[in-house]
Amino acid sequence: MSPPKSDDSVCSNYRLKGYFTRMLEPSIPIGELSRRTGCNIETIRYYERIELMPEPPRRGRYRGYGSADVGRLGFIRRSRELGFTLVEVRALLGLAMGGHASCAEARDLAASHLRDVRSRIADLHRMERVLADAVRACDAGDEMGCPLIDTLFECGSGELAPCPQGRKML
Repeated sequence: MSPPKSDDSVCSNYRLKGYFTRMLEPSIPIGELSRRTGCNIETIRYYERIELMPEPPRRGRYRGYGSADVGRLGFIRRSRELGFTLVEVRALLGLAMGGHASCAEARDLAASHLRDVRSRIADLHRMERVLADAVRACDAGDEMGCPLIDTLFECGSGELAPCPQGRKML
């Protein structure tokens, strides 16, 4: 029998390395994980149920987390703070944790999200103008009734909804 090639000597149980590494590091309880990341305990459990966070090993009935979990949950929380959806966070985690992170794919995802954010900002600016006009009309006191209430009866398409009790629209 010939001696094994150098490639054949690589351990085939590499997938277990993460499991054993987690078992060797100090275990962090869920409350401490929550404090370190600023993420609510129920949210952490939810992320586990939807498999955004791996289910941690348990000692009895207590979950034990490691430093990799702190990093992953921090990544998820920062992504959510930036407004990424859970689907987008999952995709970003796949890129980051997959070992073959594609900067181009992450950039495309971020560019799409940026377009959505800019669209929401434009919507907020439109809302600001409508509210500012209504407040100015209230301050002027020239209108019968309440211009703000009347404005709220307007449809988003620019058409006017029927006014209750004969109110006049702006």
